[in-house]
Amino acid sequence: MLRFVSSLSTVSRETGGQLGGALVGVPASGAVPPWPVQRVFAPLLGSTSPVVHETWLVDGPLTSGRGEDIHWRRNGGLLYGVIDLDEVDFRGGPDCSPLQAASAEAYRRIFRLLDAQGVPHLWRAWNYLPRINLETHGLERYRQFNIGRQDAFVDCHRSSTGNVPAACAIGLVGGTLSIAFLAGEVPAVPIENPRQISAYNYPADYGPRSPTFSRATLARIGGQELLFISGTASIVGHQTVHSGDAAGQCRESLANIAAVVTEASRQAQRAFVLPELSYRVYIRNAGDFPAVRAVMEATVGAAEIVYLQADICRADLLLEIEAYASHLQEN
Repeated sequence: MLRFVSSLSTVSRETGGQLGGALVGVPASGAVPPWPVQRVFAPLLGSTSPVVHETWLVDGPLTSGRGEDIHWRRNGGLLYGVIDLDEVDFRGGPDCSPLQAASAEAYRRIFRLLDAQGVPHLWRAWNYLPRINLETHGLERYRQFNIGRQDAFVDCHRSSTGNVPAACAIGLVGGTLSIAFLAGEVPAVPIENPRQISAYNYPADYGPRSPTFSRATLARIGGQELLFISGTASIVGHQTVHSGDAAGQCRESLANIAAVVTEASRQAQRAFVLPELSYRVYIRNAGDFPAVRAVMEATVGAAEIVYLQADICRADLLLEIEAYASHLQEN
């Protein structure tokens, strides 16, 4: 069984082995847990602690490994890994920026690992890159990342439309390109949002290559149904709405999540509901936090929520919300 735990302590009080996790916030220098951990250096908002430890716990034996800059752990048909690459180590070329080259190489390495381990199906990816909205080499850095990511999907004979993982792509002030990922032996079911054009079908207005992700994925393993909802923003069709209005964008983002949950529930044994989800909310401007928190609490009640300050993939987006939930399957 896969369990998600969010804690202010490095050690979860729940039993089980640590498959992997994330260290979210601005931690003081110190030891990092021995399991694969993605370090998301972004200020937490509304927290009494500077850091939150998010951990995926599993039952049963674990196998660990390191190679090609990936630290990974596996439990049966489930694998979690983290790769960090510094784009300064990649030259790029006339038609390829260092970030594009690093992004393509990171995903090629991920796919090589998954094939070698016999867990070929990528369910969820968490992508972080510095200065996501900055234009360099004649193109916004998020768009450079999208080109590199899609190049790797094509090079490794993965579909770049339809059956693609849930994902987010978030901007941090500094650091390296960091990608955490969760994969399985069996494919997840991609979920789309009827209120939005699928991201992989976006028009060329948003860059030379469309983003390679599904709005959500529904995975089944070990008697569980796992719902991974991608980073979700105030977009209807393919256009940003409620420009300059953080509360309005939060309401629209939650309406999109509700639509995705409805679609996922059609294919799940049991319906999912918004208050049972665990949320991570990225807010561009810290001053918008009170307004965003008020909308979140009014909509999802006492759900588990982590807020942090970070940049969003479009310059006119003020926030992005991702979420996760799990159910036991009925016998």
